[in-house]
Amino acid sequence: MRKLLLCLVLLFMASAWTLANADSKDKDATRTITGCLEKTGSANEFRLIGNDGGTWEVRSDTVALADHVGHTVSATGVVTNSTAHNMKEDAKDMSDDIGVKKNNAEHGHMKITDLQMVSHSCSQ
Repeated sequence: MRKLLLCLVLLFMASAWTLANADSKDKDATRTITGCLEKTGSANEFRLIGNDGGTWEVRSDTVALADHVGHTVSATGVVTNSTAHNMKEDAKDMSDDIGVKKNNAEHGHMKITDLQMVSHSCSQ
């Protein structure tokens, strides 16, 4: 009986671990966001307003973001604290699914590693 209980517990833990890893693979720490780049009041910090309505506070050590303020860009970067950010996104999605919230626009922080200009102006 003890062995059966131990096997069931191990099976449950393995299943939970597999499901947790499957969810984390859906959302990478590196993302590409397309939208309008704006300057904020903070030094070396910018805001990227995604085409989906989400806002991202962005910084970069390798890309001259100031050169692209007011442009529509496609920015690739690393999400700051991606585990917590992904959990926040999941919670927002669940609340949206049950009708608690109508606006599910994302907000997060990213460190930009690559940037491509899409347009010299923002369409917003």
